[in-house]
Amino acid sequence: MKSKWIKVLATLFALALVAAACGSDTDSSAADTEGESAADAQADAEEAEEVAEEEEAMEDEEEAMEDEEEAMEDEDGDASAGGEFAGQVIQVTGPENAPNDWNSIQAALDHFNETTGAEAIYTGSVNWEQEINVQIAAGNPPDISVFPQPGKLAEFAQAGSVVPLTDDVNAAISEEWAQGQLDFGNVDGTQVGVPVKTDLKSIVWYDTDVFEAGGYAIPETQGALVELTNTMIADGVTPWCVGIESGGATGWLFTDWTEELIMRDHGVDVYDQWVSNEVPFSDERIVQTMQNIVDLWSIDGAVNGGIEAIPSVNHSPGEDLANGSCAMVRQASFFATRLPEGTDNIGWFYFPANDASVSPVLVAGTLTGAFNDDPATMALMEFMGSGTYANLRQEAQREAAGGGISGFNTANQGADRSLWSDIGGEFLEFLQGAETVRFDGSDLMPADVGAGEFWTQATALVNGDVTATEAAAAIDAAWPTE
Repeated sequence: MKSKWIKVLATLFALALVAAACGSDTDSSAADTEGESAADAQADAEEAEEVAEEEEAMEDEEEAMEDEEEAMEDEDGDASAGGEFAGQVIQVTGPENAPNDWNSIQAALDHFNETTGAEAIYTGSVNWEQEINVQIAAGNPPDISVFPQPGKLAEFAQAGSVVPLTDDVNAAISEEWAQGQLDFGNVDGTQVGVPVKTDLKSIVWYDTDVFEAGGYAIPETQGALVELTNTMIADGVTPWCVGIESGGATGWLFTDWTEELIMRDHGVDVYDQWVSNEVPFSDERIVQTMQNIVDLWSIDGAVNGGIEAIPSVNHSPGEDLANGSCAMVRQASFFATRLPEGTDNIGWFYFPANDASVSPVLVAGTLTGAFNDDPATMALMEFMGSGTYANLRQEAQREAAGGGISGFNTANQGADRSLWSDIGGEFLEFLQGAETVRFDGSDLMPADVGAGEFWTQATALVNGDVTATEAAAAIDAAWPTE
């Protein structure tokens, strides 16, 4: 538009010169001058028009280049915005609320946001379970929530609050996870959960200095573990540090011991039947297992502080193990983060089975469940079950931990071992290769049972307030009747 005005002005200027020349006729020299001026004006006009045309051509070229740049920017913007996900807010809630956990989850979600244009936001809360119940009752759930208990996920799925995964999500996560891990999110034949985090529970942590000084070998069977316990007591070494204190969740560590021993003493089939209440707690096999644990902890010299101290000792006595108060602690993989900084005398071994050729593995962890099947929600569900998510979260979490043990573990087949510490990488490989895997039984049970009466009665049993038979009967009574 600007160049067209330049052409018009140039033409008007030339005509003005011609008019001025025509108006002067005083003498012949003036006539001569008139001819010269008119010719010059015409030449100037033609030159001005040529310049204007050149400027117009240059400006058209510049406009074309600007249009091309804008188109490229729009194309880049579309690619990062992910089309229909641009500007969509996806609310994710969960129980992981420690700063390192919260920030690393959000760091991974930020990658999803950058590549899709969505705005996925994670909110962690220590009161997650109460809050999610209120949100569901009010009809205002988040888009996605992180469940630490498959039993809770199953309850919501059976009530119709959590929706089934789409075929695309199912296809994607089946390439990332072993079927045994996926089964934890399957409710009545329908996949509703996506595994995200995996904690290895079948671990015994031990003081390498104590083992070396005593010449103790790593036990490969339950019988050898019992024999080692007795040998240490005879040598004046306290074999075990045990604690079940965990605030409102006091007692849960006893449930871990119960689950480990049921799998080892009675097999995974009985374990599955027990978790589903086909085999009740009052079954003599379950009652005997609970009693065996109390009997072990009651042996004089077997536990640091004696059984009477167990209810008040924290469930992860890292300092006690590190300072030589005992030789062993049975605790999950996250126990590594409970050890004092700089500890270098602690190793781990698999909590042995009765038969060294059979290796049932107890795990815990988290799964995501979705409360709607919006495409953006399902895309985020797929992403959180991917190796990309696991690796991004690990990078952020390990960096926050100063490059040491992050506390985040996973059985995701796409996880990159090089991103984990040495011991974290060992857990990763063990989890990825585990064949017979079972989720924490108390987490699979209805919340009122597994995260309620089981904990309560376990604490009462250790305190000596009830017998194993009485504890089992009380737990059975807590099972929902519908």
